[in-house]
Amino acid sequence: MSQAIQQAHKAIQIDEIPIGAVIIHNNQVIGRGYNQREHLHDPTAHAEILAITAASNTLEDWRLNDCTLYVTKEPCPMCAGAVVMSRFKMVIFGCYDEEKGCCGSLYQLCGDPRLGQKIAVKGGVLEEECLELIQNFFLAKRKA
Repeated sequence: MSQAIQQAHKAIQIDEIPIGAVIIHNNQVIGRGYNQREHLHDPTAHAEILAITAASNTLEDWRLNDCTLYVTKEPCPMCAGAVVMSRFKMVIFGCYDEEKGCCGSLYQLCGDPRLGQKIAVKGGVLEEECLELIQNFFLAKRKA
């Protein structure tokens, strides 16, 4: 999770909401990403999506069966859908998102048996640190 937090700090440097993600396969990082929606003018440029693209390119396969996604905030519906479609083994996230989180808070997309995949999910890892990043970002925005 500490590497995902490092990615979130990169988002802050370009004035993006600080969300970072890394993907691990066989104890190695194969994909990294941080939020770049504003920077790239792309609504799909979430940390998870960019990390999934990088990991798929590294493995030369869209199937990420034996991979674990670490992300600083609970994935939204789009990102949780991408996790399911990529066939991840596990998702580990930092802070919960009661408004848009789809790995347990609002909905449990990763565990829905109707989608044909059952992905293990663990939330709340380094939760305070991940939440503090986002809260401090928005606090600074309000003061500006």
